[in-house]
Amino acid sequence: MSLNKDTLELIVAQAAAAQQLPPTLIPISALPGNVEIHNLEKYQAGRLRFRGTLKTSSLADFVTYTTGRSRFDAQGFVNPDAMTCTVFFNLGTDTTPGHADDIAILTLNPTAAYKALQQIAGKKLTQRELAEWIEDWHHLLTATKEDGKEVTIAEAVNSVRNITIKASASASHNESNFGASRSAMDTIEANATETRLESLTFKLVPYEGLAERKFILRLSILTGDDKPTLKLRWVGEEVQIEEIAQDFKAVLAKDIGTAATLTLGTFSA
Repeated sequence: MSLNKDTLELIVAQAAAAQQLPPTLIPISALPGNVEIHNLEKYQAGRLRFRGTLKTSSLADFVTYTTGRSRFDAQGFVNPDAMTCTVFFNLGTDTTPGHADDIAILTLNPTAAYKALQQIAGKKLTQRELAEWIEDWHHLLTATKEDGKEVTIAEAVNSVRNITIKASASASHNESNFGASRSAMDTIEANATETRLESLTFKLVPYEGLAERKFILRLSILTGDDKPTLKLRWVGEEVQIEEIAQDFKAVLAKDIGTAATLTLGTFSA
């Protein structure tokens, strides 16, 4: 069989290219530009290896899946700021690296009550808005008046609805041998027809699978306008957010156990 000129030139070119390949840790080969590599795995009865990604917001299901897929070299990365955890089952090591495409990802979603807390804290509210919010979440709230004693939720709502602005003016006059001075002062204060509400305690589970916590919301009344504006301040907000993050990592470490090695941080394969 005779070969034409083009075929001979192609063979010679490929042979020359193969001889000039540089040494490398990555397997490489010289192929003609029109050669296409085909993966025949899809035509086999089964896959060559297990791989896939689980994404869930359920801590219990994440733990069940992770422990069920347990491997001696599974590695997890916990991001407490985002309340996420990613476990790689085939990340491998420096000497035997894996494909890192067998993964489980947990992203905790805040509960409805915790969302309500985040949305209400620090927000300027009308009397009606705060009263209705208290009514909506009454089953998780306890109310405290100024003297530190608890009041019923009905009394708390009534106190919020009946806050009024009271303005008063006072003047003083003083005379001496060397002159006279006058002073006038206007004061504005908010009064409630009932005992004024001091704070609310919100008892809730911030994320599914974590422990129940108490959150204190201190009531402030702003009197700069004709109508009072109310605000709830989350007492110790930053500290409690840090505690929730630590609780998240502790629960993961306890429930996953030796199924994966956990590290604080994120990892991109």
